[in-house]
Amino acid sequence: MRHLLIFLIVVFPLAAMAITADSLKYVDASTLPVIGKGFEDTQNRYERLPATLQDVTRPPVWNLSKNCSGLAIRFRTNSTAIGAKWEVTGDVVMNHFTMTGIKGLDLYCLENGKWQFVNSARPTGKTSQVVIIQNMPEGEKEYMLYLPLYDGLAQLEIGVLPSAEIKAPEVNSPQTGKPVVFYGTSITQGGCASRAGMAYPNILSRMLDREIINLGFSGNGKLDYEVAEAMATIDASCFVIDCLPNVTADLMKEKYDRFLEIIREKKPETPIIMVENILYPHMYFDQNVHQAVVDKNIALKQIFDAQEKKGDRNVYYVKADDLIGHSQEATVDGVHLTDFGFVQMADQLYPVLKKHVK
Repeated sequence: MRHLLIFLIVVFPLAAMAITADSLKYVDASTLPVIGKGFEDTQNRYERLPATLQDVTRPPVWNLSKNCSGLAIRFRTNSTAIGAKWEVTGDVVMNHFTMTGIKGLDLYCLENGKWQFVNSARPTGKTSQVVIIQNMPEGEKEYMLYLPLYDGLAQLEIGVLPSAEIKAPEVNSPQTGKPVVFYGTSITQGGCASRAGMAYPNILSRMLDREIINLGFSGNGKLDYEVAEAMATIDASCFVIDCLPNVTADLMKEKYDRFLEIIREKKPETPIIMVENILYPHMYFDQNVHQAVVDKNIALKQIFDAQEKKGDRNVYYVKADDLIGHSQEATVDGVHLTDFGFVQMADQLYPVLKKHVK
């Protein structure tokens, strides 16, 4: 028996040295920088709209603003193992959306100037405690931990080895200041990415090496004027308006112009990128959906043309033709995107945004 134990330890040393979540020391993430926040005056740290909007905006928008989409913790550590302990506020479950995307965490490492996926922290319930990665080479590295796309955070701690240090980052990446601000729908918020890093605004953040602000509100990107007023206070490099899946052509004609005017009153020169409704795969079978999408995209082009005629030379237009490709395989349910769809959308938007992110 003694010889067998020696054999196992020699042949399987990694198994003998496996790190457990309980063996890590945990640091409150509130001591580390958070990126992706457009407003400092939120009720709690991991929220997306200022506290002043609680009794102003519609309740669904307010409640969704407590989801963490677009937020990430930046840190540096010499730990060869990293874990996390977190509690979500809603313990959300959906039948078409992975738990890692809804309420998991997503770890990236800066390697040779590029952000590389490390691993996801898979949730086990309302509270979770997991080892994300272990057995890494020694040495300090920069990390980014994306927060849940469709749930809020009551508490977050990052785990490292007891002998390791964890501290603020030394590299400003994604670069903070002059963020790209996205306004829109469930798709903008990240539904249904398999994990947080695969929401298209987060993909673009890494491609552009620039902080993003995600103001996507599932089912509720309905051109609310108070959201436009809040957006206009952000010193953005550009604004991306991608809300058509949540509005009708009639609502666009009623509210889109004023939404633009509110932004322009405070940000007369900041580029605004107007995005058509993606071409849903199921619209080629559902005639009513097909007509609705066509009508909205026609209405958006009319609004864009009118804005240019007013003398606005800083509005830009993205057609839907190639946004999610032509395979008809880019969605989970005919509407919400898979990682495949999000990558295609990011690839299409990248050259447009690159021109305006200096």
